[in-house]
Amino acid sequence: MTAAPGPYDDAHDGPDGARDRRGGDARDLLPTATPARTRAAVRELLRPRRALAWTAFAMMAAATAVGLLTQPLLGHIVDLVTDRREAGALTLPVVLLVAVAAGQGVLTAIGRTMVSRLGETVLAELRERFVERALRLPLDRLEKAGSGDLTARVTRDVSRVAEAVRGALPQLASSVLAIVLTLGALAVLDWRFLLAALLAVPVQAYTARWYVRRAVPLYARERVATGAQQQQLLDTVSGAATVRAHRLEALHAGRVDARSRAAVDLRLRGVRLLTGFYNRLHVAEYLGLSAVLVAGYVLVRDGSASIGTATAAALYFHSLFGPVNVALVLLDDAQAATAGLARLVGVVDARAGAGRTGPAEGPRPAVGVSVSGVSHAYEPGRPVLRDVDLELRPKEKVALVGASGAGKSTLAKLLAGIHVPAAGSIDVGGAAPDEPGRTVALVTQEVHVFAGRLADDLRLARPGADDEELREALARVGALGWAEALPEGLDTVVGEGGHRLTADRAQQLALARLVLADPPVAVLDEATAEAGSLGARRLEEAAERALEGRTALVVAHRLSQAAAADRVVVMEGGRVAESGTHDELRAADGPYAALWRAWSAGRAADAEQDAERVAERSTERQAGGAGRSGP
Repeated sequence: MTAAPGPYDDAHDGPDGARDRRGGDARDLLPTATPARTRAAVRELLRPRRALAWTAFAMMAAATAVGLLTQPLLGHIVDLVTDRREAGALTLPVVLLVAVAAGQGVLTAIGRTMVSRLGETVLAELRERFVERALRLPLDRLEKAGSGDLTARVTRDVSRVAEAVRGALPQLASSVLAIVLTLGALAVLDWRFLLAALLAVPVQAYTARWYVRRAVPLYARERVATGAQQQQLLDTVSGAATVRAHRLEALHAGRVDARSRAAVDLRLRGVRLLTGFYNRLHVAEYLGLSAVLVAGYVLVRDGSASIGTATAAALYFHSLFGPVNVALVLLDDAQAATAGLARLVGVVDARAGAGRTGPAEGPRPAVGVSVSGVSHAYEPGRPVLRDVDLELRPKEKVALVGASGAGKSTLAKLLAGIHVPAAGSIDVGGAAPDEPGRTVALVTQEVHVFAGRLADDLRLARPGADDEELREALARVGALGWAEALPEGLDTVVGEGGHRLTADRAQQLALARLVLADPPVAVLDEATAEAGSLGARRLEEAAERALEGRTALVVAHRLSQAAAADRVVVMEGGRVAESGTHDELRAADGPYAALWRAWSAGRAADAEQDAERVAERSTERQAGGAGRSGP
């Protein structure tokens, strides 16, 4: 079966990752595991649950074996009728049929329950590994892949695997057992019935091979196309304001349409493939049943078998229609689930970023930071940092200042292990910042308050912390008062759907988590920028207390933070322009002195405007009072 090539026909989705080519826009997709690695991962997940797996298999085999007694009993009834036996002779076989049905039902229910439990526990562990590893992936790796790729894996791929575990896995196990045992039962009746039934196998095997060879790459490409479609939708929706402002609606609508058409084209090719698959199965069924009926006719005519035996053989083969069709049809679900599973295992096996460990026991060692010849670029040919050298002595607080675009936040993320430098090296206490063993914590101005109890939100930084430790951390950053004043104190549900925290309180919560995590090195990237002028001073004081005893790099939004630091580093154009104390740099009359004068003038102007507004409000109140005091 052929179809016109679509825009994703050249997309590669292999063990080392994939490149999604979309009209010149390339994304390095997250890795996809090889078939061998996927099978190995499944074995690793099943190994601790071998007892449950074998017990479930035994129950399913027993249920299938009991069910195979139905056909001989029906054949026996046919022989009784053929021999014109009295009606009372049918009582025992009918009772036995009822018992077989009841026994098979009970055993099947137990077996499928155990198979489902096995599948759900394995899927749950896979999900946990996937989420844990995805959260540790370097940010630049996720940015290169695009959020659509990760979103597709978290939603569609997980759903496909879950559906297979809940529906396809129990049915497939039952069907395979039914096929094997039914063929054995045919051989017990007469080996010639088995040979006749096996005439359908070559057609079925060819059909399965024909389908799998086409379905595996097709489903893998369909997953890539779906991820690209979701990425384009996310890009368009998140940038809707910009799209409208620049009148790019038609362009983005065209891109969404192109990616949607590519995904739909691959789905339609899958439908056509499945239709051909069913057609070939019907041919195999006709061929096999005809052969069994002819064999039964010959054996009955020769006296080698009774009519009841031939009937049982025909019923056995007819009963194979369901299991064989289910097993082969489930190849469709299996291929889709396998493609999704390979993409999940690919993320599980991906190289993680910084390890996440709890605070070290005992005294926290003082750690220094060394940045040597670091350069970095988000896009080739457009460097953001150029040959940066920087030393942070143990327990030294260094403020990083400079104009927007100077590379401050990039250097902060490199030091925190979020990105890996394109050139040069960063040493944090004798190790790279992205190596396991969390020594650097990053707090940015974009703080997320997780939905749930406030205490649980804090314990993300130290799962074993007791309530007293939580209160100490909150008190250190000046947040204990408002936290205990919440409706249910530390048990108050905050975040989405709960009590909404203001920007400065959310930032205090993040600083309290920093205190609980207790890293030797902390990086604050404009962590007080979102508070506004009213809460700025309070947050700066909270940050000072949270950073006590740590080596710290602070990307300063306000130069008052720089003035309070042990040393100030000024960046210009991705390089270190000057370094020294606040007083030294002001006296040097360089870039920092110019920044300080501009910032101080702005503060004076703001103070003057605030004074004017206060005076205006006072005049208005006096005028209003005079008006009310007249006759």
